[in-house]
Amino acid sequence: MTKQYKSEALAAAHEAALGLAEAGVMSKKTMRVFDEMCLTPVEAMSPEDIRALRLRENASQAVFARYLNVTAGLVSQWERGEKRPRGASLKLLTLVAKNGLGAVA
Repeated sequence: MTKQYKSEALAAAHEAALGLAEAGVMSKKTMRVFDEMCLTPVEAMSPEDIRALRLRENASQAVFARYLNVTAGLVSQWERGEKRPRGASLKLLTLVAKNGLGAVA
């Protein structure tokens, strides 16, 4: 999966910083700061937000789950509040919210 940036300017700054880090000129700590500053932030989503996002994308739970590489049952649990998305699933949901379902296709 490609990295998603807040803006094109931050994408360029991050790529330049990444080159410096790979060359050993920039420390890992400084690179982490650039990551936090430039990459799309991930925030918790409520069950209502997840359902609204899925409906906005005109997808059934099964289709939505397929795009996110999870089960339809898990999407249902997220929407009922029985479980919360985290990790990669939460990142994918954030990208879908920002850029649409096609961003993770």
